[in-house]
Amino acid sequence: MGIIAWILIGLLAGFIAKALMPGRDPGGVIITILIGIAGGLLGGWLGKVIFGVDSIDGFFDLSTWIAAIVGSMILLALYRVFTGGRRRA
Repeated sequence: MGIIAWILIGLLAGFIAKALMPGRDPGGVIITILIGIAGGLLGGWLGKVIFGVDSIDGFFDLSTWIAAIVGSMILLALYRVFTGGRRRA
């Protein structure tokens, strides 16, 4: 998949992860996109390491989206832990 596809998947996976994990975050849209992109990569890597499957097969493959959303949720949870719920003034 190309970089544009990763950005699109990251954008959508970040928004879905944020919807599944409600709460106020100190980050905005840019942080959501970055968490989503990194989460997609993390989810794909974890799927390969833990389950031994290639979870990043294609843009329309369900395993790609599940890996991206789960990875985004993990990173969003870590982001909330490390920022401590700080909000911008």
